[in-house]
Amino acid sequence: MEKIRYAIAGSSGRMGRTLVEAVQQDAGASLAAALEHGSSRFLGKDAGELVGAPCGVRNTADLDAALANADCLIDFTRPEGTLEHLAACRRHGVSLVIGTTGFSAQGKGAIEAAAQEIPIVFAPNMAVGVNAVFRLLDVAARILNEGYDIEVIEAHHRHKVDAPSGTALRMGEVVAAALGRDLSACAVYGREGHTGERPATQIGFSTIRGGDIVGDHTVLFAGAGERIEITHKSASRMPYALGALRAGRYMQGRNSGLFDMQDVLGLK
Repeated sequence: MEKIRYAIAGSSGRMGRTLVEAVQQDAGASLAAALEHGSSRFLGKDAGELVGAPCGVRNTADLDAALANADCLIDFTRPEGTLEHLAACRRHGVSLVIGTTGFSAQGKGAIEAAAQEIPIVFAPNMAVGVNAVFRLLDVAARILNEGYDIEVIEAHHRHKVDAPSGTALRMGEVVAAALGRDLSACAVYGREGHTGERPATQIGFSTIRGGDIVGDHTVLFAGAGERIEITHKSASRMPYALGALRAGRYMQGRNSGLFDMQDVLGLK
């Protein structure tokens, strides 16, 4: 079986380094290219050096050259960069794993359009454990559908630029759908001042940013005399990387389509 040739976007960043390491450790994968922005101080350096395992693949800003020999691009960068990479993947017929969050409606529309031509796995969280939690939340919300207030609490490192996290929002969407609610109509993002009594149908979000927290997410169902908490805590970024590689394998042999990790894990 031939190895899947991966290109990694943002290869010198925190997530990019983990992805490079994961590819090197996967017997069914090879690193085809490592992409960095044009002003990166890591351009021209071996992409494996930052994880202590030089691999002979040097960081480059030449997107088209990087994709010429790749089967799949994995992107955990920022929306503006991901959309540029999306266009290049369409040109080269390269599949795309998108772990980037914070897209506008227009950006999401561009991803949907591109999926008519190339296969794309687009998910707010690639970790297998988190996707198991999504399923658990669906079941819990259907059972706890009356008499429970629902709050989503998430914490990330100080460098994260979007809030709430894409994972927290997806948790809210899963719970709202299970309860037959529209999240956009019932969500509240933080509270301050005299807010009045909490509406029974409200889904609240609380965001914490600090230090080097990789990612903690809790959904709290608070009832009369009891609390049920469903929590996922990440100790490293490796679960996200391993999930992304699994997503890349899922797209092998597919010509197009928009998928998420629930598809990849066979949960639909």
